[in-house]
Amino acid sequence: MYFQSFADLLAMDGHGPYVWSAYLLTALVLVQLFVWPWLLRRRLLRELRLELRRSERSEGDAAAVELS
Repeated sequence: MYFQSFADLLAMDGHGPYVWSAYLLTALVLVQLFVWPWLLRRRLLRELRLELRRSERSEGDAAAVELS
């Protein structure tokens, strides 16, 4: 399928808005499928680090109390 100009490519004989919106929606879904798990993983790792620091502090406090 060849077009005479860029405007013809975008218009696609009247089907352009449907075709390009479908491409855009597909691209957005694909981006979400990659970004969403990455963001969730970052948040989970951050929460686990904080929990580990809290537990290390509480264990250190408990050991200090036992030594007293």
